[in-house]
Amino acid sequence: MDKIVLSGMNISELETLMKELKASNFRAKQIQNWIYLKSVSDIEEMNNLSVKFREELKQIATVTNTTIKRKQTSKDGTIKYLVEYPDGECVETVLMRFDNRANLTACVSSQVGCAVNCSFCATGKGGFKRNLTSSEIVEQVLTIQRDTGLKVTNVVFMGQGEPLLNLENVLKAIEILNTECQIGSRRITVSTSGIAPKIEDFAKANNQSTLAWSLHAPTDEIRNKIMPINKKYPLREMKKALDKYFEIAGRRVTIEYLLIKDLTDTLDCAKNLAQLLEGMKCNINLIPYNPVIENDYKKPSNNSVMKFKYILEHSGKKVTVRLERGADIDAACGQLRGKVE
Repeated sequence: MDKIVLSGMNISELETLMKELKASNFRAKQIQNWIYLKSVSDIEEMNNLSVKFREELKQIATVTNTTIKRKQTSKDGTIKYLVEYPDGECVETVLMRFDNRANLTACVSSQVGCAVNCSFCATGKGGFKRNLTSSEIVEQVLTIQRDTGLKVTNVVFMGQGEPLLNLENVLKAIEILNTECQIGSRRITVSTSGIAPKIEDFAKANNQSTLAWSLHAPTDEIRNKIMPINKKYPLREMKKALDKYFEIAGRRVTIEYLLIKDLTDTLDCAKNLAQLLEGMKCNINLIPYNPVIENDYKKPSNNSVMKFKYILEHSGKKVTVRLERGADIDAACGQLRGKVE
């Protein structure tokens, strides 16, 4: 019989398990603290539980069944993990840290592979395998905490997969990260390529996390070339969905925009983008392209990035340029593959 995996369970599920073991709810609270706040990997480490109870628990349960297949550390301190699940499938998750900030950000995956297949992204090249469960998503954060001994403060669903195509598990994972791992909802960001019908469902979940739209092109013509999903949910439909999102959630959207040399970083693109986003309650995050071997796209010059930023700021938007982290270990935006080399 497969053992019950404790990590990924919320407090009510732990209490139900304790009832089966004829133990008190206080035991559930102790286990919750060991798993989510102290990041233990073994029941034997839970030393405020009696030896007898630990033995009983070990007969039917284990803390985790996830392993680190590979770990790489970048020269900038970014750590990339290849995490393996019991069925042999793997995903990559990344810990990003910044010299001048206390925040530690985990970039997590929501699916094994991806069906969206954007032309600039390495993940979709291997196709879609399966959704991750909520526990498997949470395990990525816990794996980082166990390995480093550090507390993750921010989570971004910007790893492998399209989160809104696995919305039920993503929402449950957000709830566990918030209530069990004590990561504030507003420190959690979910990024979507643009699954318009799911935007309203995400808004109605009322979890206070941030929605980011991976826009990456200012016109349907360009976006159709680099993001096939746009043919199904074009810009007009997505704008309508995001207006509805703001109406329900009352929260600004983050617009993620990829700057690819001579394709999406031109001055005309900047002007078209400013026009497209006119009137939309949003902040803009510009992402200089990170090369992958699967295509010939090029990184933009610093000069073109600054000119692009200036035009958008002149339109009245708040604009940031994403700091590149982990590019030397293929851990930057769009570089995650989830394969064993």
